[in-house]
Amino acid sequence: MALLISVAPAEQGWAVRSEALEAELTFERGGRAEAAARDLANRLAASGHAAEVRVFLRDGAEAGRFLHPARWAS
Repeated sequence: MALLISVAPAEQGWAVRSEALEAELTFERGGRAEAAARDLANRLAASGHAAEVRVFLRDGAEAGRFLHPARWAS
């Protein structure tokens, strides 16, 4: 099962949340939050863990979903 990483509006900008993080990450801009989430997903995939990034709009609608399959070192 893929680790879920979400990007959603927060009180002071945008938050990245995941079980893979010790604490949520916050950003002033949504684009930066999404980039950080996708970077985390890429690092998890490179280490053999599938990850899924879900990006939500301010109204709660899902704006995007990105799958990062696990990659195994040969």
